[in-house]
Amino acid sequence: MPPSRKPRRVFTPEFKSQMVQLYHNRKRKCDIIKEYDVAAFVLDKWIKQAETTGSFEKKDNRSTQEQEIIKLKKELKQLQMENDILKQAALILGQR
Repeated sequence: MPPSRKPRRVFTPEFKSQMVQLYHNRKRKCDIIKEYDVAAFVLDKWIKQAETTGSFEKKDNRSTQEQEIIKLKKELKQLQMENDILKQAALILGQR
């Protein structure tokens, strides 16, 4: 039987900030990881976010490509909706 996974935990921005501050105050990563039971890649991600944008919000840490994809998806959805409206109008006008 495979080992069960730990339930996913949600960390507050304050907690994340405290972990980054510990790192900046020269506490070793391995000590932070052990003491607070945080995955190494998670701590690395928080440090990078704090240093690049100062925010832990996903929307603030998107790459320019991700932002462009989101923008294009919104535009596509809007154009598809407008196209559907025009098709319905053409059907209605064609029946007259």
